[in-house]
Amino acid sequence: MPSPSKILSKRSSTSSYAKAGVDVALGNRLKSGIGQLVRPTHGAEVLGGIGGFGGLFRPDFKGRKIKDPVLVSSVDGVGTKLKIAFATNRHDTIGADLVNHCLNDIAVTGARPLFFLDYIAAEKLEPTVLRQIITGVARACKAAGCALIGGETAQMPGLYHPGEYDLAGTIVGVVDRKQLLDGSRVTVGDSLIGLPSNGLHTNGYSLARKVLLETMKLKLSSRPQGLTTTLEAELLKVHRSYLPAFEKVATLGKKTLHAAAHITGGGLIDNLPRILPSHCDAFIDSTSWKIPAIFQLIAQGGSIDPLEMYRVFNMGIGMVLVVSKENEKQVAKLVGGKIIGKIIKGTGDVQLEPANCLTHSGKDYKKTSKSLGKL
Repeated sequence: MPSPSKILSKRSSTSSYAKAGVDVALGNRLKSGIGQLVRPTHGAEVLGGIGGFGGLFRPDFKGRKIKDPVLVSSVDGVGTKLKIAFATNRHDTIGADLVNHCLNDIAVTGARPLFFLDYIAAEKLEPTVLRQIITGVARACKAAGCALIGGETAQMPGLYHPGEYDLAGTIVGVVDRKQLLDGSRVTVGDSLIGLPSNGLHTNGYSLARKVLLETMKLKLSSRPQGLTTTLEAELLKVHRSYLPAFEKVATLGKKTLHAAAHITGGGLIDNLPRILPSHCDAFIDSTSWKIPAIFQLIAQGGSIDPLEMYRVFNMGIGMVLVVSKENEKQVAKLVGGKIIGKIIKGTGDVQLEPANCLTHSGKDYKKTSKSLGKL
């Protein structure tokens, strides 16, 4: 048992720390309620509970039928979409945004998630806000069969504005080496299947906020023309998880999917080259899908060049699958996607035609559709 002098010393130290802006007691209270949110994401592969120095996970590769396991990891955040959460005091979706973004980043390699860890930092952590964030993280992890095995909550006075926080996450998944998608299967003549996004996902919010809230002076509670919901609801739509689509394609055979690209920051123009061989280009018919109204609103409100729009935003396509020509219709129907282009001879770049398309939905631009068919 510690001596009275040691106890007094500890109290003095804690009080001094609190005066400096870090409430240790609050931190402990925050952690005490996390377990009940996290445990439902745990399965037999998770060893121990929450609160240790490290999360423990014993992967059952045999049970997963993986002979030559390759671990795939990714770390990411949600950018300035957080500013919308702060402004609306809604924090129940941002955690799911984080998980789904990370899920998609490893899914394009053929990997399936194993476990996830989160990081939350703020000037002062509010219990209700933290609970909302973790609820969203846990909900998305559970839906993906991904264990939430740990995280960090940090109080850093003087570094963040009051009422604001930063959020990041790390995911680890696994793929059998023979099924690894690295772009090497992509060949001239392959088809590109675009899977629809439900909005901005988690990219381009700095530009979107500047245009919508500063230039156009729109209220988050308003419903601008063309949108079917309020601006707040539109901007807080959860980043879509494409894991179910990958699982559906897998039922068609292990060699059906040649490659995949998660369309995040950089849009179609900067993300597709990451999976292209040096002798191939991706030809995109930008009239083959309908551009969602939110992107048209941003482009018009900010007088933004169409090509820049395609470099910043996903423009309605959140994931691109590369499959053989013979499988294009079957895959597109199975996953609810659109055939948006094909792989042609080139130098590892993207050809977007027409590059100024912001409103067409496919039937309006016959010239481009015909030229695509001739390639």
